[in-house]
Amino acid sequence: MLLHPQISVLVAFLWSLPPLSLAGKILVYPVDGSHWLNMDILLRELHQRGHKLTVVRSANSWYIPENTKHYTPITIHFNHPSSLEDPEYMASFLKRNIDIQRGEGSVWSFMALQKEVCTLLEESHKTSAEMVRIILKDKKLVKTLKESKYDLMLTDPGFAGGVILGKYLGLPMVFNVRWITNAEGHFAIAPSPLSYIPTIGSRVTDKMSFANKMKNILHFGIGQYIDHLLTRPIYQGVISEYIDPNSNVYSLIQGADLWLMRVDFVFEFPRPTMPNVVYIGGFQCKPSKPLPDDLEKFVESSGEHGVVIMSLGTLLGSLVPDISEVVASAFARLPQKVIWRHVGEKPSTLGNNTLIVDWLPQNDLLGHPKTKAFVTHGGTNGIYEAIYHGVPMLGLPLIFDQFDNMIRLEARGVAQVLDVAALDVDTLTQALKDILDENQPYQKNMRKMSSLHRDTPLKPMDSAIFWLEFVMRHKGAAHLRTESYKLPWYSYYCVDVLMLIVSLFTAVCLLLFLMIRALLKVFIKKRKAKKE
Repeated sequence: MLLHPQISVLVAFLWSLPPLSLAGKILVYPVDGSHWLNMDILLRELHQRGHKLTVVRSANSWYIPENTKHYTPITIHFNHPSSLEDPEYMASFLKRNIDIQRGEGSVWSFMALQKEVCTLLEESHKTSAEMVRIILKDKKLVKTLKESKYDLMLTDPGFAGGVILGKYLGLPMVFNVRWITNAEGHFAIAPSPLSYIPTIGSRVTDKMSFANKMKNILHFGIGQYIDHLLTRPIYQGVISEYIDPNSNVYSLIQGADLWLMRVDFVFEFPRPTMPNVVYIGGFQCKPSKPLPDDLEKFVESSGEHGVVIMSLGTLLGSLVPDISEVVASAFARLPQKVIWRHVGEKPSTLGNNTLIVDWLPQNDLLGHPKTKAFVTHGGTNGIYEAIYHGVPMLGLPLIFDQFDNMIRLEARGVAQVLDVAALDVDTLTQALKDILDENQPYQKNMRKMSSLHRDTPLKPMDSAIFWLEFVMRHKGAAHLRTESYKLPWYSYYCVDVLMLIVSLFTAVCLLLFLMIRALLKVFIKKRKAKKE
């Protein structure tokens, strides 16, 4: 029996609505900048499925808006905005980093670069700790948060303010994560042998020479310095005052119920993991939409040659002027059209084939059939969009994890990586031609990588939503979380057991030695007695 058309439409509409019984209340404590972009995508999906969201934000926030429909904001006012929320500071930070990198790889330039990064991290963590302290001091706000009866805390542990607030409120904790306060997230909870698992900053692959292992251990040591001498002391005051003086920020991070890891193993090197880690790498990716008319006209004008896209992400809108001139000159030599997101003064060497824009619809451009290559700084959001759409990349990493990201892509054979500090027109031009050449393996490898990334039983976004709702339904996911982080280091590595075994072995050996020595003495005395 056929249904009336109006009834069919009503059934389809009701079927599309999110089940109200699953609607939860989620407290969100995000990190600003590019981290917010992917968090916001997740929040929009949660809102669409009926969940009520409350977002804690700084009044100085660079990207997190106060007036929006898909969440209720809680705005915190304080006098010390993070440098990561200041575009001018990040531009000067990039310039200083490039100047240091031009120090021709000396020990002093390496130390200067690490000092710059540590100074930025220290200042940013201090801001994060101060913001959560202001929240916890506000008794009226804390009372409101407790009375709201949230189902979980969703936060990014790159800065630990949300971790501390979630622990204080006693909420199940879910991380939207790749990096924690001092390292890549896996290092906090999963076995991570340094013999084949690269640590942040090491710029090595999982196939390490002896020199690479030494380099990896060095950078692991830097991460330990950041953890023990920078981040732990910064957060310890507020943790001791409001949570537990015997706890620390690292153990609070390790105690999270669920880790939504922004990683896919088509990109990341294989490594040990844990049951409470869910991989959602590329969850922000989606099919492309039609381009605005002006951009579509420009792209179509490229003919059979296609277009090259260049973007340096959200934190950094442009390169320093002399490098921008080199990039513009290299682009001018190409037969392809180029769309370049660039903020600031136009380079004097800009060619007629290059369109400079203040903003571009990156996902839609990468999904356009005429896009042939993507010139990127190596930010996580952009590289996953390129993988999703099958676009090979040329990497110009600048700061933070961008170098490590591009090393992984280069190892997969889908990208080339150039040193920005030593960039020249000929090298950049040749690298672009190699990426664009159909006879080179880059495009073929990227098509295969894209196919592997898409071939999953459940889309990354659907997986993220399922596990978030799972934690809300079951009031946590403690059965998936190892309690190993509560062990002292000597118990974790079984040093106490080994010491007992060594002690027993030594005692037995000593006993045997003494027995043999005593027997020899008796034997010698008897022998002497017989001779007499």
